[in-house]
Amino acid sequence: MSKSPPPAPDQAPVLVRVLLPGGQEVVARLWARRQLPDGWRYDVGLPVYENGPGDSVEAAEYRVWVRAPDHVRPVAGVSYDQVPTEYLPKPSVVDQVLGPRRPSGWVMAKAGGRGPGRGGVVHALDCDEALTGAPELTLERALDVAQQPGVRLCSLCGAAAELDPVLKGFDRGFEDSE
Repeated sequence: MSKSPPPAPDQAPVLVRVLLPGGQEVVARLWARRQLPDGWRYDVGLPVYENGPGDSVEAAEYRVWVRAPDHVRPVAGVSYDQVPTEYLPKPSVVDQVLGPRRPSGWVMAKAGGRGPGRGGVVHALDCDEALTGAPELTLERALDVAQQPGVRLCSLCGAAAELDPVLKGFDRGFEDSE
């Protein structure tokens, strides 16, 4: 077991209860906490013993990051305001408005056989119909492939909606009706 790094001179540990496997609960020292995309992790120092020189036994601390609130509970009357805390960066206004975006890129699913209409289908990377492990196409390569005879663009995943305007021009639908 390796020893914990020494605490910062101005950092006093805060007590926290840690739930161990098997239902046992111990009071430990809380050194830091970190917000991650899937929840919080707490850096706790669990009290343990380690072998010292000769046959001696010494008190030590085992540091580990545990999931909160699954493995930690507060101690009544203890304030956690001074615990060093890392927060996730706030999403930009653009990310908040648009929400999660799908990955950019396309893949080609070749159709079997020969002849017209057997060129294949261009899909977005996250399309359910896209082949797993197919090489990723850049925008330029997807446009080149889409212009080959017999190749069509998938309408289920939006490849058609994304690539058609680039292939055919953005002015479609805005022509003067004269």
